[in-house]
Amino acid sequence: MSDRIAHPGLRAKVMTADEAATFVNDGDLVGMSGFTGAGYPKVLPTAIAKRAKEFHDRGDSFSISLLTGASTSAELDGELAEADAVKFRAPYQSDPIMRDKINSGQMKYADIHLSHLGMMVQEGFFGKMDVAIVEVTKILEDGRIVPSSSVGNNVEYLDAADKIILGVNSWQSEELEGMHDIYRIPLPGHRQPIPITEVGDRIGSPYIDIDVSKVVAVVETDSPDRNAPFKPADETSKKIAGYFLDFLEGEVRAGRLSYDRYIMQSGVGNVPNAVMAGLLDSKFENITAYTEVIQDGMLDLIDAGKMSVASATSFSLSPEYAEKMNREAKRYRENIILRPQQVSNHPEVIRRLGLIATNGMIEADIYGNINSTNVIGSRVMNGIGGSGDFTRNAYISSFISPAVAKGGALSAIVPYVTHTDHTEHDVMVVITEHGYADLRGLAPRDRAEKMIAIAAPEYRPLLEEYVDRAGQGEFLQTPHELAHVFDFQKRFVETGSMLK
Repeated sequence: MSDRIAHPGLRAKVMTADEAATFVNDGDLVGMSGFTGAGYPKVLPTAIAKRAKEFHDRGDSFSISLLTGASTSAELDGELAEADAVKFRAPYQSDPIMRDKINSGQMKYADIHLSHLGMMVQEGFFGKMDVAIVEVTKILEDGRIVPSSSVGNNVEYLDAADKIILGVNSWQSEELEGMHDIYRIPLPGHRQPIPITEVGDRIGSPYIDIDVSKVVAVVETDSPDRNAPFKPADETSKKIAGYFLDFLEGEVRAGRLSYDRYIMQSGVGNVPNAVMAGLLDSKFENITAYTEVIQDGMLDLIDAGKMSVASATSFSLSPEYAEKMNREAKRYRENIILRPQQVSNHPEVIRRLGLIATNGMIEADIYGNINSTNVIGSRVMNGIGGSGDFTRNAYISSFISPAVAKGGALSAIVPYVTHTDHTEHDVMVVITEHGYADLRGLAPRDRAEKMIAIAAPEYRPLLEEYVDRAGQGEFLQTPHELAHVFDFQKRFVETGSMLK
């Protein structure tokens, strides 16, 4: 038995994953740890999927409602989806098997702002939580737990659940102890200002205290987090990163930013990591990050002395960098803080700190509305994640994307988005490999001119044609030609390309 379980009563509850899975029943609401492929429970989801298949083989029903922090991995979402073990999912997913189940109507999915989910559980919006399954690094003698590589909504799930199953993962570095900052946000009517005024402020405890009497099982594992490696930056990513840095330089020249006062938030992916690679050779120093996830590029900035503090709720590291974090967690915990996502994504703190938010998108329209989640309107790709939390409340909100996808068949700039996640009121800057559109302070028709300028050259005449036709109508504040507003998307469905 692992020496990571110091509490005598919980040592007595160590069992196999198959044994622990029997505490999860048909119809249960289950909260699991996990955020962007980090800190999710290992082996237990597979055991629950196996249990579901056994029920189905007997002709019995078995499905659960599943809540996590954000996306997880194929070991969790994929296994459970393949076993038809999930009837409802929130708040975010990105697994291809689960995506297919959702889009075919076999699974219900609620796309929810990540800062909202913990409070909704506290308030009982989803009903009573039956089971919390949470991965931890260590259990202390008094029953407090050391979180693993993500915090997410673990605190809210552990507090709300009738039963708790802990997964003690000895792959996670014991030196993560001290990196976390656990702070509980009370329900409305009992709240005080969150006392974070600088990115590096620690306001809570390194541990999560739990009701030990609710723990029904402890499962030992030694399995790595399974994040996919990031691709090397291609020319398009490098161009987008270059224009983003040009935008930052323009803010410095305008006196709205200084080289030692850049606070960043970044979505996950290859382009954001290319941006961070560009920052290595920039004039910016003492960079800080108040964000959701710690990515490879942030570790590089910390190693180079360019980033002083990074605050998040989880890691999203390539396998190589995850191993590096495990080896050097003691050093990195001087620069990294992992918080509950109610705190990492909290609008109050985001607004106070004055950070610059950068997120990805599927499409943007000529007036600045953004679709982050759905292809051609109704085919969900993932979820809104925390991009709404940061976009609405950041000092400057920006979106980055290549101008085309699928070999040029899809334009990221369209007359009108088929699904709106971020309205024109919240979107300030949009960047592609053709430049950046600064939309701040502009009326809709002026925004259209800026947006068309950053579209792929082959799509600009079509966008200009649409604007000309829409401008011949009677109402000209935000001109649209309703009969043709979705021509780009309809052409793609009918012909396989948005181009004529």
